Amino acid sequence: MPLHNSTVRAGGVGARQGSLMRSGEGPPVGDEGTVLDLIGNAGYLGTEWVVIPAERFDEALFQLSTRVAGDIVQKFVNYRVELVVLGDISRYRGHISALRDFVAECNAGGQMWFLADMEQLRHRLRG
Repeated sequence: MPLHNSTVRAGGVGARQGSLMRSGEGPPVGDEGTVLDLIGNAGYLGTEWVVIPAERFDEALFQLSTRVAGDIVQKFVNYRVELVVLGDISRYRGHISALRDFVAECNAGGQMWFLADMEQLRHRLRG
């Protein structure tokens, strides 16, 4: 299964520089195998961040009761790789306060961010 990736280098993000960027095309991200492939590719390339367009995620990620989000975050934490969900998630966030709180908590930390666009990502990576 092709993973459709490109690597972008950005300064000031720690010992492992750069981000593994996923395209908007390809299978949905939501199962353990796909997540481990992403983490493995990031490790192989020596990147610190995996950036995935929001539309690539299985909708279950945004329904916190499914526990998909927690499982994905835990895998990234275990392997010390950070995750960015890039793009508009307002269609999910507006109606579910738990998701809104989860996004706010993630964005306050350094392990997982929900960002609207590349400009926000560049700004956050610069610190």
